[in-house]
Amino acid sequence: MSLFGHGILEALRLLLAGDPEVWQITWLSIRISATATLLSLLVGVPVGALLALSRFPGRAFVVSLVNTGMGLPPVVVGLFVTILLWRNGALGFLELLYSPSAMVAGQFVIAAPVVVGLTLAAVQQVPEAFRLQMLGLGASRSQMIWVLLKEARLPMLAAVMAGFGSVISEVGASMMLGGNIKGATRVLTTATVLETGKGNFDLAIALSVILLLITFLVNWALSWIQQRRPA
Repeated sequence: MSLFGHGILEALRLLLAGDPEVWQITWLSIRISATATLLSLLVGVPVGALLALSRFPGRAFVVSLVNTGMGLPPVVVGLFVTILLWRNGALGFLELLYSPSAMVAGQFVIAAPVVVGLTLAAVQQVPEAFRLQMLGLGASRSQMIWVLLKEARLPMLAAVMAGFGSVISEVGASMMLGGNIKGATRVLTTATVLETGKGNFDLAIALSVILLLITFLVNWALSWIQQRRPA
């Protein structure tokens, strides 16, 4: 049987046997990435909507920054957040470095521009005539934004998928900010790198299969919601 086949069988064995270390790593990966994605939605959706509806000097520059942020290399994010959280850094007093909280912060920085950019694009797709009609009917600005977000909810699910996908699969920032500490900050991506370096390819492939399974299930659920049509 091929090495990849052995890896799949090993993944099934680890999951079915309830291996405590694998389940701890898997749960921590989900918890960190889900928290970072949720925070990026809470910040990114309002910012993206306001940016889509506002007109101010320098707006094009801000949009360019957002678009640039959508492609930020995770290792660069890890470097700058590490500097901020270092004991002599601006936020060193928080003592968050090499903790799950630091990893959430790094993943938030990665996901937030993605959510802002896709929300901006989704809201801009709603015809301007529709916005003017709502204002003409007496809707307040906040009510208009809420209705626009509801109208753009389907394409905005792509923001959720992209945000979660960008953080659950990244390794650079997680390695730098979490330190890959066993039982504390080791997640699926960093554990895969570690086991590959040790030559434990069966286990590395098994962890990769679990990561792919999580990503697939999340995207499948969100795609089902996105494609569902009311009866």
